[in-house]
Amino acid sequence: MIRKLLNRIVQGIIVLFVLFTMTFFLCRALPGGPYQSEKAIPEHVKQKMMEQDGYNKPLHQQYLLRLKGLVQGDAGLSIRLSGRPVNDVIAQAFPVSFQLGVVSMILALLVGLPAGVISAWKKNTSVDFIVMAVAMIGLCLPSFVIGPILAESLGRQWQIFPVMGWDPVLPSTWVLPMLTLGMVYAAYLARLTRAGMLDTLSQDFVRTARAKGVPMHRILILHCLRGGLIPSAAYIGPAFAGIISGSLVIESVFQVPGLGRHFVKAIETNDVNVIIGIALLYGGLVVLGNIASDFLILWLNPRARSQS
Repeated sequence: MIRKLLNRIVQGIIVLFVLFTMTFFLCRALPGGPYQSEKAIPEHVKQKMMEQDGYNKPLHQQYLLRLKGLVQGDAGLSIRLSGRPVNDVIAQAFPVSFQLGVVSMILALLVGLPAGVISAWKKNTSVDFIVMAVAMIGLCLPSFVIGPILAESLGRQWQIFPVMGWDPVLPSTWVLPMLTLGMVYAAYLARLTRAGMLDTLSQDFVRTARAKGVPMHRILILHCLRGGLIPSAAYIGPAFAGIISGSLVIESVFQVPGLGRHFVKAIETNDVNVIIGIALLYGGLVVLGNIASDFLILWLNPRARSQS
């Protein structure tokens, strides 16, 4: 178990290193530069700013300096935000994105897992067809399409929930962003849970339990649920990281003060340090999510645990 954890950590470090390298050089390949603005900057001022931020050095030296700073925990300064530390930008905005991701993931689990179990239980019935049809619609519609539809219907027309803004202690402001993010992942979880439960329900021990007269709800909960959730468990970890990073677009739609606005503005202005900092943050979340999924599968599957 410890060896598996160490292997995953080493792999995660390699992934983050590759992610940093690709992001750094892709940002440098973008047209324009970080010192462009609506008002022309005098050349001597621009040269002084480049010297202060290290942009006058060769590209490989900039790369090594940025890598050294990240290893030391310093993500650098934001050029767009007048030299504000990137660490401070992330520390202020990430809790909002994280809270949105958590409540959206809870919604996805509460809707997707029961829907998949019920659909497998009622296989090839009208209930199964309806649940899978709704899940397919959720898979086909991207979140940036669902968001404006919910904002227009539930926000502007019916005025049930606020369309814009975010209050950490006012749940009504969470509803529209949470629904937009959570229902897409609930559709994935419903289909994965259904497939896992159908595979478990076809096993010999289930037929034996039914022959002995064990009620179906006990078979589902006590005998099938743990094995049937293994495909969903493999998806939950990366999905949690994806649901937080996916909030970047949704935050712009609903004006949520998370990392999304900083990330979009950083791309528009080629603010390299902010782009790298946020990309590595979400890359680290994906790595941690995969590690958590691996150990959740080991807990659910004794056979995999014995092999590891």
